[in-house]
Amino acid sequence: MLPLPQDCIVGGFVQRRKRFSVELTLHGEPVWVHSNNSGSMLGLTRPGCPVLASPAANPARKLKYTQECVWLAQTALPAAPDNETAATLNADPSGPGFWVGVNTSVPNRMLEAAFHAGRLHFASGYTSLVREAKRGQSRLDGLITGPGLPPLWVECKNVTMVEDDAACFPDAASERGQKHLRELMDIVAQGERAAMFYLVQRPDGHCFAPADFIDPEYARLFYEALACGVEVYPYRALVSKNGIDLGGLIPLRPTP
Repeated sequence: MLPLPQDCIVGGFVQRRKRFSVELTLHGEPVWVHSNNSGSMLGLTRPGCPVLASPAANPARKLKYTQECVWLAQTALPAAPDNETAATLNADPSGPGFWVGVNTSVPNRMLEAAFHAGRLHFASGYTSLVREAKRGQSRLDGLITGPGLPPLWVECKNVTMVEDDAACFPDAASERGQKHLRELMDIVAQGERAAMFYLVQRPDGHCFAPADFIDPEYARLFYEALACGVEVYPYRALVSKNGIDLGGLIPLRPTP
């Protein structure tokens, strides 16, 4: 669905500076790359771990590469991995582990690509998608429309953290994320559809849950939104050095 350029580089992680700059070592030389991930990337900033970076589209850009994925060494494989997980575990021949997609632009692009490919079951019958759609004073990641159907507003999030077998979001306290949940609840109250599209860019989370241990207020609003009729779709991403595809839905962890 979303191929990566063939001329990506893989370097070893050294440090992260001010969240948006990452230092790698490549053939013994330091290379600074851009990161668009504003989260903490908890558990993914381990010294020496491989980082996949793509070349910048603009050759004049100061940082010539953008961080795409982080290789997470796996100490114990799942007892019975599904086909999607098994495919992802074979992404790198250097040993057991998997790529974790950390580029936060990917969920928005995946939403658009999957919609046009007819792979979003919740958007069946809809015919048009507009990204970065304005609603009042805010912008949401997608507005999906179709003849005779209520507008469907979608907000996308990138998920890179797993705790106790659950893929969790956010990995840092997020007032912006809280605001989005309130906006989606307001949309439902106005008689339109609203959905959260969580793209889980790693294979080892077997269910999805809000990260109440990171952001209790986000978790509270998540369950309130769910009860109000906001739709939640956590999709697994299939991440490899060649690109990122859309897998299936993973279940929600039962409400505590």
